[in-house]
This record gives sequence, structure tokens and C-alpha cells, in this order.
Amino acid sequence: MKFSPCIDKCTYEGTHCEGCGRTHVEIAATKKIVMAIVNFAQEQEYENIDDFVNAVGQSALKKLNKAAAEK
Repeated sequence: MKFSPCIDKCTYEGTHCEGCGRTHVEIAATKKIVMAIVNFAQEQEYENIDDFVNAVGQSALKKLNKAAAEK
């Protein structure tokens, strides 16, 4: 399955958003992940949030690529 980012044309009827095509369950789970990252950064009172978010993204990408290579 290919990820489809939000395009700010959200719909809430049915099982899928007509804007991005993702399921409402997937969207809700993604929002939880994002809010967990936001809350953690706020709790740590990071001043360099761009660096933090980039580091988290790079770490996740590295782990996902490693897991895919091991399949």
C-alpha cells in the first residue's frame, strides 16, 4: 500500500477520507503518533524542534529500511 498524505480536503463519511483516500482508522492512528511526538518534544522543552523532528524521521526511516532488507 502506498502512503497518501493529507491534502486538506478531509471528509468524515464512510470508511475512507475522500481527500487522501486513507481509512479513518489509519488517520486517527497517525494523529496519535504525531501527538505523542509533539507531547514528548514539549515535555523535553526542546529549543531545536526542527532538529528533533528530523532526527526522529531519519531514525524511523533507517529502521524501516533495515526491516525491509531483512525480509
